[in-house]
Amino acid sequence: MVEIYTDGGASGNPGPGGYGALLIYGKHRKEFSGAFRLTTNNRMELLAVIIALEALTRPVNVLVYSDSKYVVNAVSKGWLAKWQLTDFKKKKNKDLWKRYLEVAKTHNVKFQWVKGHAGNTFNEHVDQLAVNAYKEGPLLVDEAYESGASEG
Repeated sequence: MVEIYTDGGASGNPGPGGYGALLIYGKHRKEFSGAFRLTTNNRMELLAVIIALEALTRPVNVLVYSDSKYVVNAVSKGWLAKWQLTDFKKKKNKDLWKRYLEVAKTHNVKFQWVKGHAGNTFNEHVDQLAVNAYKEGPLLVDEAYESGASEG
């Protein structure tokens, strides 16, 4: 099983934002981070999960640890399935949810919510990756967000 820890945030929400992800498989670890000049916390939380899943090279069982109730509940409580039925009408982050669905179908993905900023070493680490990404740059353009195309 691959374990993935993810976090995202935005300063100002919306504002400059970043994501961080850590993949753990046995002794192997791989980190990802990135940042945007204008985005939201929820977009960065979800993008962290997507980037991590896209890095997997073959179908696997995955356990994603996230402190985002938005992401965890959307998948675990069936909200996402309902949103799909209406093609995300009046829902935010349509572009990212569709991207998530595409990459997640290759894997057996489970989610576990973790309390943020509560001493979980890996959660703290990905939080720092996300913060460093948007503080240090480079800051990319979240084109879907800035153009309004992320709205359902």
